[in-house]
Amino acid sequence: MTRIAFIGLGNMGGGMAANQAKAGHDVAAFDLSPAALERAAEAGCRTVSSVAEAVKDAEVVITMLPAGPHVLSVYSEQIIGAAPSSALLLDCSTIDVETARKVAALAKEAGYAFADAPVSGGTAAADAGTLAFMVGCDEADFARVEPALDPMSRITIRAGDHGAGQAAKICNNMLLGISMIGTCEAIALAEKLGLEPERFFEIASKSSGQCWSVTSYYPWAGPVPTAPSNRDYEGGFATAMMLKDLKLAQDAAAKAGATTPLGAQAEALYALFNGLGYGGKDFSAMVQMLRGRIDTLAQ
Repeated sequence: MTRIAFIGLGNMGGGMAANQAKAGHDVAAFDLSPAALERAAEAGCRTVSSVAEAVKDAEVVITMLPAGPHVLSVYSEQIIGAAPSSALLLDCSTIDVETARKVAALAKEAGYAFADAPVSGGTAAADAGTLAFMVGCDEADFARVEPALDPMSRITIRAGDHGAGQAAKICNNMLLGISMIGTCEAIALAEKLGLEPERFFEIASKSSGQCWSVTSYYPWAGPVPTAPSNRDYEGGFATAMMLKDLKLAQDAAAKAGATTPLGAQAEALYALFNGLGYGGKDFSAMVQMLRGRIDTLAQ
């Protein structure tokens, strides 16, 4: 049994913490939301009233927080110095590379092993314990990081040094956002040309248009039963979260001097969809806007 402090029990963190408890670990869980704490308790976690209480005896600290400022604040003001210096610190939030490296430097200066370890897979994978982790850490620390993430993971890959995990996540999600828009556009065109979207799936999933957005997350109800398209686009990866990741990608591209015109266009389209009030819908609901059938979506 490992003593784990888990900070941040939202849509992703709640399922992740539950899988740590399911693996037999002592999970001290904290969130600002009473409802999130209640769900964590029902999943076998030991809920606490503060970050300080969660981390005081922790061997591993895992955070899943909304954005870079939250991560920097929680680590600099509430975790570093409060957790034992022997604790392994793992931030699974998706944030900018610069902040990830800043937090890593603060942790290292205080004698902690730290890794940025953002995830891919969405809420279903968080609940099932089948997330993909992209890790940025000192090479010598990865032997501790991998088993700590194992109860939540399908695969854990060291992307490189501190910040590399966030770089991998930002690039991966930019690619995903672009490919989903391409899939949605193709469905909308196929429909206009008289080709049924279900039949198009049969063709595209076995042809050169094949991609994850087609075979694993098809944005049309029916062909992929587990896709959010079968649930009125609820319970997947929210449009607002995709927009956040695309903004991170564009900020990173601007700082690095990289040219990402399709990433910029994807950001603009998801910003429009979000602005119309559909930020809570799965990002694949974009297909309804491109079909001109946004009226079919419940807000």
